[in-house]
Amino acid sequence: MKKNLIDKLSTRHFLDHGEWVQLISGHTEEDTAYAGGLAREITLDRFGKRIWFRGIIEFSNYCGCGCLYCGLRGPNARAERYRLTDEDILESCEAGFRLGYRTFVLQSGEDPHNTDEWLTGIVKRIKASYPDCAVTLSVGERSRSSYEALYASGADRYLLRHEAASPELYAKLHPARQTLQNRMRCLKDLKEIGFQTGAGMMVGVPYQTAEDLAADMEFMAGFGPAMIGIGPFIPHHQTPFAAFPAGNTDMTLFLLSLCRIMLPEVLLPATTALGTTESSGRVLGVLAGCNVIMPNLSPLSVRKKYMIYDNKAGTGDDPASGLRKLREQMDSIGYEVVVSRGDYGSKE
Repeated sequence: MKKNLIDKLSTRHFLDHGEWVQLISGHTEEDTAYAGGLAREITLDRFGKRIWFRGIIEFSNYCGCGCLYCGLRGPNARAERYRLTDEDILESCEAGFRLGYRTFVLQSGEDPHNTDEWLTGIVKRIKASYPDCAVTLSVGERSRSSYEALYASGADRYLLRHEAASPELYAKLHPARQTLQNRMRCLKDLKEIGFQTGAGMMVGVPYQTAEDLAADMEFMAGFGPAMIGIGPFIPHHQTPFAAFPAGNTDMTLFLLSLCRIMLPEVLLPATTALGTTESSGRVLGVLAGCNVIMPNLSPLSVRKKYMIYDNKAGTGDDPASGLRKLREQMDSIGYEVVVSRGDYGSKE
């Protein structure tokens, strides 16, 4: 058992590379249980049994990128593309607001239609209609001036997974024109501008090693993201990674717990991918230290078109029934869904 290293992380909030590799390599169920119990104690101490829900609106599945794992990748000619209208997006926000959501997450592929003019316009309209709500953007790599314009328009948070802190692994997941250097530049810009910035990675992606995961944990310890998105890799049948196996749920839960121990205040979602590989995945995520869940507010007509990976959970649930199921899951373990923004550093 790696109890000594987990306790060391709890005290110092960082480990050196060799210690991370040792902790991640060959971890046992006992290690997962110990880390999960400690992470849960930390979460309860800081946040109580409160879970913040963020409503995701997947407004476009057009993408100019060629990430080898993603079903939305531009080279996938079989993807059925769509873009929501401004009215579709605002109606989704209205439905979410009535259900108690106070954060809207606008997510899309890297769509050339997402100009600064259009994005800042839709953010301003949402903030004008729902001034007490947060707007999170997840629209990929952009220039610093673009991020500055988005922040000035009222966007509060930005999600951009770093994907892999190892240059070698990053190069195996992306075409040559997509570089780790630019991804890291984007994350640095976002944090400097003032966004509550989210990073993260997939667990079990092809070619990933314990050394790679150690590099991810080292990066996040140093960067200090406000949010961390971690989920198991799930293959998509129309990508070059179609034949690779899905990532391991246990390893994902272990790393989530380590993230909570390492960064006690971080906003940590129990991701949709975790709920896809394991029917009780979101519950297990909460018990491992997660305090955020991100249900889908997109219109049902487009849910199955936003397929980053196969068999994505929640594509058949309307917003009300999807939220009801998740509330029931949280109720079953004694946790409460909170109607508030849940900003980083805030206990509200």
